[in-house]
Amino acid sequence: MGFSSRLGQSFTAKEIFDLVKDDLKLVERELSSESVASVEAVTHIARYLQDSGGKRLRPILLLLSSRLAGGVTPETIRMAAIVELIHAATLIHDDVIDTAKTRRGRPSSNAIWGNHISVLAGDWLYMQAFQIALRERNFHILDLLINLTQMMVEGELLQLERIGKINISEADYMQLIDRKTACLISVCAKLGSHVAGAGEATEARLGEFAWNLGIAFQLVDDVLDFTARETILGKPVGNDLREGKVTLPLIYALAAASPEERGMVERVLADRSYDNVPFSRILQMIERHKGVEKVRERAVHFTAKAKAIIAEFPDSPYQRALTAVTDLVIDRDR
Repeated sequence: MGFSSRLGQSFTAKEIFDLVKDDLKLVERELSSESVASVEAVTHIARYLQDSGGKRLRPILLLLSSRLAGGVTPETIRMAAIVELIHAATLIHDDVIDTAKTRRGRPSSNAIWGNHISVLAGDWLYMQAFQIALRERNFHILDLLINLTQMMVEGELLQLERIGKINISEADYMQLIDRKTACLISVCAKLGSHVAGAGEATEARLGEFAWNLGIAFQLVDDVLDFTARETILGKPVGNDLREGKVTLPLIYALAAASPEERGMVERVLADRSYDNVPFSRILQMIERHKGVEKVRERAVHFTAKAKAIIAEFPDSPYQRALTAVTDLVIDRDR
């Protein structure tokens, strides 16, 4: 079925991917050539992450935004590689900070190479991303990327400050996911539109679209941490709480929880395990107080805002694909 006959219909994940698959091949090639370091361990870690089967959501979003705003250029391909390198660097550092054992169903880089090498490899990937950006000689691109990197580091620091604490407010949580997730997704759309030659207004609107999408993406992530099956999630279920992180489903549930239920959560946070309080009891408590339901409603609220913004743009395959991405974020199982 051609695009013209699909008017008003939502794209499938495969159809979205097909729109940019040739661009993505160029991005993968760019990533391969730009991930070669003079130290073997860094190259191995970069390749290991590249082969780990991530969704490539960020480059796809950047490419679609670029196509929507005017077209893909060699610069667009480089920007897509940059955001994926930055994302990879944050994943490596996250896993070290969280002492994670797995990532996408495989051993995490720190589990294989150790913390010291992993941290330095993450640093190298950050610098490599900036090295590529610097070649563009474009202050606006550097400005977006430097602000982004600082925001993401602030997000990690905020999370570390709050590890193991039960009194986390919804505002605290939203501040955290703005920095940890939404700002990177927003910058992807901004970079894509900027290198396509779009004006400031278009760049700002696409950035706002992607920010709302990013918030919804993280909200669904936090729901899946409680509700997905481990084989699908690619990491242990209930991992956030085990690591001492209180996310929004739990924040909502705790607002209505009894002292006894609150005590169960405090126990898991203190133990960093479900040895004394089974995960099933925590999940029952969250479901009793409709924590998951409320977070899903919040996610739908943010995707509705994203859709309203993207609806302002003229109809095209790329406009419809970006609309469909918002549905896929809500409906995903991993």
